[in-house]
Amino acid sequence: MENLMKEKDFVHYNHTDPCSHARWTARECYQFMYQRPWKPIADFYFDLLNGNLSLSGLFRPERPLFVEKRSEDDHEVVHTSEECKLNSKDRTGRWKRATFKIVLSYHGASFDGWQKQPGLNTVQGLVEKSLWAFIDDRKLKQLQEKFLPIEGCALVAGRTDKGVTALNQVCSFYTWREDVKNEEIEEAISRAAPGNIRVISVSKVSREFHPNFSAKWRRYFYIFPVSNGEEVQNNDEGTKSDIFGSCRENNEVKQQFDGEIVEGNSFSYVHDEGYDTGRTKPRSFDVSRVNQLLQQLEGKTLSYKMFARDTKASRSTGPPTECFVYHAEVEVIVPQTRVMCVELIANRFLRKMVRVLVATSIREAAAGAEDDALLKLMEATCRRATAPPAPPEGLCLFDVGYGEFSPEICLIP
Repeated sequence: MENLMKEKDFVHYNHTDPCSHARWTARECYQFMYQRPWKPIADFYFDLLNGNLSLSGLFRPERPLFVEKRSEDDHEVVHTSEECKLNSKDRTGRWKRATFKIVLSYHGASFDGWQKQPGLNTVQGLVEKSLWAFIDDRKLKQLQEKFLPIEGCALVAGRTDKGVTALNQVCSFYTWREDVKNEEIEEAISRAAPGNIRVISVSKVSREFHPNFSAKWRRYFYIFPVSNGEEVQNNDEGTKSDIFGSCRENNEVKQQFDGEIVEGNSFSYVHDEGYDTGRTKPRSFDVSRVNQLLQQLEGKTLSYKMFARDTKASRSTGPPTECFVYHAEVEVIVPQTRVMCVELIANRFLRKMVRVLVATSIREAAAGAEDDALLKLMEATCRRATAPPAPPEGLCLFDVGYGEFSPEICLIP
């Protein structure tokens, strides 16, 4: 009985759409993803955070990188009432409250995610502890009466999971104190965890500014190691790589998968035979094919509930799961380790959506699925139709935009 239950946990989804090869199972996708060399990616993000490297170093030297200029108007787009436009000296009551927009970067591997949780080292917990000196007397009294920790309250543009890096995350903090200076907030947060968190800027904004609801778009990068020094073939059909070449050299893998404990560090790689079809399992994937699959999502409002994880049932249908993807591009870049970089820009993202999209697009590219494979998966009724999320170490929230999206901001055209 135990063996039957174990097999049921990893039943391969019964896809009906055509493809050239048998698809990897969820277990096979998971093993492949987590056996890549992820430490160089985490180290790269750490160097980006601390200014030792530039993202421009990943791209071809002849490509000019567009750097978005943040004007003062970015902070004022949320003004919607005459009352809010009053000078600070004329404001009274709730309009006298000062709201600060904080743009910060942090190293995902050094924290247990953004959201504050008891006993864990989270970014929100660290930021809010740093803001304790700036809360007003009324807030201080409320916390003391409720025997709560004396700390500020930070709202955020998007919560990141454990291991996910952010280079321009946006959060906000408000207080009724009038003597708080931008430099004081910046210094307090930056010295909380030197090297692992850094404040980019602090500015006073409208009371109506909300880092999440005021945002017009978010940009994520996912860096995926496709080789570890072995030769990779470049041809007109795209860039192909033996995806198991570097996996055999890396025995450090996650031990937990969908509630099942995997014994030992050695795995059986993708079998030559398919499941019921007898088709061979793929051993390579075409990076340009991944690009073609993801480009089908551009310019469309779609429900990504099949690509979400940990989403409550009440938010599994309708507009709460709909996202509009402005930009989806892939490029192979060659630092010390050849990697595939995925750039995704959308008005919003569901939880773990980027990681599932990356893993599923790689699986579908390896299987030789048709161009609309991801679109067909939108119509599935079971989330097992999509692949398990790719490792968080490859994901980075690059920035959040409060003006209208422009194609000029894209780093991968």
